[in-house]
Amino acid sequence: MTHKLVLASRIYAEKAELLEKYLTTDWQVLTSDPNADPEGFQEVAGDADAIVAGHIACDLPRTSTLKLYQVPFTGYDFLSPEILPAGCMAANTYEHETAIAEYILLAMLEWQIGLRKIDREFREKSFQGRGPAQSEVHGEVRDRTVGIIGYGHIGKEVAQRARAFGMKVIGTTRTERPTPPELDWLGTEADIERLLGESDFVVLCCPLNDQTRGLMNRERFGQMKPDGVVINVARGAVIDEDALWEALSEKRIGGAVIDVWYRYPRRDDPSPQPSKHPLQTLDNIIMTPHNSGWTAEQIDRRWRFVAANLDRLARGEALENVLFEGTR
Repeated sequence: MTHKLVLASRIYAEKAELLEKYLTTDWQVLTSDPNADPEGFQEVAGDADAIVAGHIACDLPRTSTLKLYQVPFTGYDFLSPEILPAGCMAANTYEHETAIAEYILLAMLEWQIGLRKIDREFREKSFQGRGPAQSEVHGEVRDRTVGIIGYGHIGKEVAQRARAFGMKVIGTTRTERPTPPELDWLGTEADIERLLGESDFVVLCCPLNDQTRGLMNRERFGQMKPDGVVINVARGAVIDEDALWEALSEKRIGGAVIDVWYRYPRRDDPSPQPSKHPLQTLDNIIMTPHNSGWTAEQIDRRWRFVAANLDRLARGEALENVLFEGTR
C-alpha cells in the first residue's frame, strides 16, 4: 500500500531525496508550500496520510486521512490539539543534542580561555617581550558550576561533557524526579533561585510556554552571580529582552552567550538586528545566528528519524516523540 506524504515547505522539499533514501516503506512524496500557495496546499494535502511541516499560516484541510503531523525539529509552540484533525498525532524531532551541547561547552571554554582575543593580540603584537609563562593568565572551566534550567535531552548531553571537564553540574526541571548520576543535584522550578546563585554558567534549555516566557527577568538576573554568564539555546523570549539589555549594558552579570533571538529575517527585512537593543555594541556578549545545533550530522540524523517515524506509521507501529492528538 502506498501512503501519501506532503512536505509542507520549499525548504523541506530540498530534503525529499534524503528522506526517500531512508524510507523503507512505500510513500508518495509530494511538496506544497502552504505559505506561498494555501489553496494548492489544501488540495494536495486533502488526502495525505502525513505532513512534514513547521508553522503553517493557513488552516489544515478537514480530512480524516491525516494521521501524522511531523515537525522536523524540536519546538512546537505554534501547534495545539485544536489545530489538528481528530485522530492526527503531532510529533517532533530531536537529534540536535550533541551539536548544541558541543556549542555550549565551546562557549564556556571560550569565555574562560578567550582564544579569539589571544589569537588576535598575538597576530597584531607578537610576543610583546614576554616569553613562555610570562603572558597574561586565562581561566579554566574545571571546578566551575554550570546550572541547566530545563534539564532534558540537551541538558543531559551538556552534563556528560561538563563532567569530563571537571565541572560541577546542577539543574532544574518542571517535575520532581531523582537526581541522575551526571548531576550534583536536580531540583524543580522552585529551586531556580538556588541554581542561579550557585552557577558560574546558567544554560537555558527549556521549551517556550506560558510558564517560561520571560523566565529570566530583572529579578532573576539579580539572583545570578555578579560574574555569572547566561547561555540561551532555548528561545529568545525565555529571557526578557529589556532585562537582558540592562543586565549586560550595566554589567550586572558577567555576560551572555545568545543563539536565539527576538527578531528574525522576514521577506521585507532579510537582515534585521536580532534585538531592539544594540546588543552587538557590547563587549560582554557572544552572539550567534540560531545555529548552535546546525551541523551536517544533525540534519542527517533528523531526517533519518523522520523517515523512521513515517515507517512506523506505515507499519501500524507506535510513533515516537508524540506530543498530542488532534481534536478538531
